[in-house]
Amino acid sequence: QVQLVESGGGLVQAGGSLRLSCAASSHAIRTYSMGWFRQAPGKEREFVAAISWSGGTTQYADSVKGRSTISRDKTKNTMYLQMNSLIAEDTAVYYCNADQAFAEAVDGREAQFWGQGTQVTVSS
Repeated sequence: QVQLVESGGGLVQAGGSLRLSCAASSHAIRTYSMGWFRQAPGKEREFVAAISWSGGTTQYADSVKGRSTISRDKTKNTMYLQMNSLIAEDTAVYYCNADQAFAEAVDGREAQFWGQGTQVTVSS
């Protein structure tokens, strides 16, 4: 069993930046692909970005492409999402997931592990 804990959320002005972190409880995460999703009030959870176990493959939602960078540090069992040029539409609870299949980290419906989420609020 792997536990995921997100952090780094908060209140930021439009145009600002945040770096979200997703820390895993086990070294086993090194063999998992990982992803970020978000859910805004009244909306369905949506894909944001994903990274393969090696870090060599990444994928982004069009809504964040060019403004966000996903990365991971295997020595710390942690994944990051650097978000820049934040806009009000980025306001949401951000969740990380992990699955041994990259496609599942992207799709999310069958991802094996999920964190509890961290709130990001962008003020305009």
